[in-house]
Amino acid sequence: MHTRTLICAIVAMSFATWGSAIAQGKDRGRNDQGQRAEQRDRRDNDGRNWNRRDNRDRAHNNARRDARGAGPNHQFHQGQRLPVQYRHRHYVVNDWRGHRLSAPPRGHHWVQTGSDYVLVAIATGIILQLSLVN
Repeated sequence: MHTRTLICAIVAMSFATWGSAIAQGKDRGRNDQGQRAEQRDRRDNDGRNWNRRDNRDRAHNNARRDARGAGPNHQFHQGQRLPVQYRHRHYVVNDWRGHRLSAPPRGHHWVQTGSDYVLVAIATGIILQLSLVN
């Protein structure tokens, strides 16, 4: 009987400490989210955002937008998903040597988009590489 009482007391104490640990974890998460929001909203007097990562991402996106893409309207860029209409069999380039293209790695194939070629992941449609024809 004495052992049963001791076990019940230990279980009750563990539940009590577990609840306070969970409560502390929730408070800590709120502080982290608040600090992240403050970091995102840091702006100087001109209203520019000085978060370095945001500025690097913007510069990369601007450079990508300025660079010529593949396709009839030059809208396909590396890292983007190729539209579904270009994923049909008649766009796939099987004679990649005849078109002076490199061998596609496993799980990829070359697709012709207008006069340009893009190396695409078969499963996802993500563009790995561009081969532009001037």
